[in-house]
Amino acid sequence: MAKVRVATMWFSGCAGCHMSLLDIDEALIDLAARIDLRNSPLTDLKVFPEDGVDVTLIEGAVANEEHLRLVRTAREKSKIIIALGDCAVTGNVPALRNGLDADRMIESIYGSPTTSNGALPYDVVPQLLGRVSPLAELIPVDYFLHGCPPPAGLIAKTIFALLDGKTPELVGPDLKFG
Repeated sequence: MAKVRVATMWFSGCAGCHMSLLDIDEALIDLAARIDLRNSPLTDLKVFPEDGVDVTLIEGAVANEEHLRLVRTAREKSKIIIALGDCAVTGNVPALRNGLDADRMIESIYGSPTTSNGALPYDVVPQLLGRVSPLAELIPVDYFLHGCPPPAGLIAKTIFALLDGKTPELVGPDLKFG
């Protein structure tokens, strides 16, 4: 049986959702046997797999040009997109900067309007978008896993339901796993 191709991505947020994913403990062994992890913060690949994936879990809000490009690519090359956690679902804490001028904010962080190389650091730091957005404002999302972070049991049940060809709505309310 072919393994399900999975990608995970981490945008603006705290990484708590990926930590919650790792909290499924021994189930990670079962998961590893059933998936082909094609992209994740663990692999540190900077490009989305050209041949696409079956499922992409995206943590965090979209806050810069690189995130926007990657989220559009992920949608184009993924059969299923899961918004993982409240930052991806609502924008949460990263969206608190909405209403602020992104360029002025960068200038205040770096001091003067130019750095030692004569420009703002956009050659190494992706340009901030004028507004932080949850995923569903930018792309169609198939499933939403709420929580800050979502409980590990919910993440595990959702992933295993998808691997078993079930829809996550059928997993039930019990979040205890194992």
